[in-house]
Amino acid sequence: MKAISGIITTLNEEQNIEAAIRSLQRVCNEVVVVDSCSTDRTVEIATACGAKVYTQSYLGDGIQKNVALCYVSNVWVLSIDADERLTDELVRTIEQIDFDTTPYGGFAVRRRNYVGSRWVKSCGWYPDYLVRLYRHDKLRFCETKQHSHVPTENSKRLKADLIHYRYRNIGELFAKPGRNYSSRGAKILYLQGRRVNAFTPMWHGVSAFLVNYLLRGGWRGGVDGLTLSLAVANNSYLKYAKVLEWQRDEQVRREENFDNVW
Repeated sequence: MKAISGIITTLNEEQNIEAAIRSLQRVCNEVVVVDSCSTDRTVEIATACGAKVYTQSYLGDGIQKNVALCYVSNVWVLSIDADERLTDELVRTIEQIDFDTTPYGGFAVRRRNYVGSRWVKSCGWYPDYLVRLYRHDKLRFCETKQHSHVPTENSKRLKADLIHYRYRNIGELFAKPGRNYSSRGAKILYLQGRRVNAFTPMWHGVSAFLVNYLLRGGWRGGVDGLTLSLAVANNSYLKYAKVLEWQRDEQVRREENFDNVW
């Protein structure tokens, strides 16, 4: 067991949290969970698994993850989401690292993204390197509210995978972006004063599809690659279509809660 603090941020993750904690406990001597006021059994389960659990209203992706650093006991931290798991290969690789002498401030892992039980490698979904193991006195997540990451400076890529059960089925490829990501992204753009025209949604939708299907190799992924490319295009189209709607329709704009972005 290494002197590493595992970190997980949660919101209603009772289906995932135990497996995520057990996965971290394979290499971490403590696990810290920062929960965003869950209404299910997430906190109860996490506590029963031996994690240190703290409650913090959601502040946004990177900010929320950095809150956990206030409660860790170790310099080195390993951050995962509740739907991610360490592979045996990654566990062995971490166990072989000499954290006392390494010149690196962080280590990037290859994230292996799944839809259902299918490992999707196209559209830039693999190897999808991300720094998740890092010294928090040198590196931390960027203080951004959406799609945050740990900078790659002074980091090394590990030849080992972190499993990410990204979507349970292809239906979620469309349901999740439509319910969360497009509205959130649209609100951010609107609050920043971004102006769009009638051609903007289509332009971004088509561009997103071509980039993912052609440039990022979605065509090599068969039906899943095509579906993923369409889902990304749909999310991009909806994001700008919503901004356009708020610009054009005062009634719709009045009914939207722009204080509730996160």
